[in-house]
Amino acid sequence: MKKIKKGDTVLVISGKDKGKKSKVLKVLPNENKVVVDNVNIVKKHQRPTQQIREGGIIEQPKPIHISKVMLICPNCEKQTRIGFKFLENGTKVRYCKKCGEIVEKV
Repeated sequence: MKKIKKGDTVLVISGKDKGKKSKVLKVLPNENKVVVDNVNIVKKHQRPTQQIREGGIIEQPKPIHISKVMLICPNCEKQTRIGFKFLENGTKVRYCKKCGEIVEKV
């Protein structure tokens, strides 16, 4: 189970986009990277193809390392570390280390 999942709201804690809050679009677990909306935007020169009719310069988000983001708890609205615990029925869940509440995808 990973600490950050698709759809979580995160805060960027280092780099050129430090301080931005946004949603996670994609998680790349093998590379330990995440793609966050409106963070690490780069310009790509796209050539026209059969699938993409128009070429030109497009802007797209690139992955950043997972250690550069912190989850924002949906309950206490603070940046927090994530812990794991098992419930009585045996399911493993993520929880906020600041407020102790269970964190689920919103």
